[in-house]
Amino acid sequence: MKQSLKLRSFVTIAMLSSISFIFMLLNFPLPGFQSFLQIDFSDVPALIAAITMGPVAGILVELFKNILDWIFSGTPTGVPVGHMANFATGLLFILPVYYIYKKFPTIKGLSIGLVAGTVIMSVGMSLLNYVAFLPMYSYFLGWGEIDMKAMIVAGILPFNLIKGIMLMVIVILLFRTMKSWIENQRAQYLITYK
Repeated sequence: MKQSLKLRSFVTIAMLSSISFIFMLLNFPLPGFQSFLQIDFSDVPALIAAITMGPVAGILVELFKNILDWIFSGTPTGVPVGHMANFATGLLFILPVYYIYKKFPTIKGLSIGLVAGTVIMSVGMSLLNYVAFLPMYSYFLGWGEIDMKAMIVAGILPFNLIKGIMLMVIVILLFRTMKSWIENQRAQYLITYK
């Protein structure tokens, strides 16, 4: 039983990573924000992986989708700064949702987790952009001196809040339609790996 479930989890992680990669290719900009800030829904399959199989599965989906995107799409800097930022964004979103939903496995628990994930992602990415990602972009793309505080307050923070709200709506709609499947998957993995 454990061997077959382990194989199934590998296949499911690979499948969700592929779906996540395709969603990442379907990104689009929001009017009024910097061009490098793109909305995509690639965190949804990673969140499904985390909720059904645990946090490691969600982290692997986030990692594999970014590696696939880097291989197939490349990067303007030559260094995968955007992919590292996307990976961090995904983790800051899915992990709080997973841990709260694990503690409170209801639609209300999921909703609270999604709000917490959105806030943590927005604040966390504001800090990470200030400390690491914007300086890397500035260095590799030759932006020169930039007003990072203004870019974060006027761009990155509101962008991530909007992205989080959009992800919340999609995840709640999906959860309502996939609730029995998600609960079935969670039960199988929780029983097997306890």
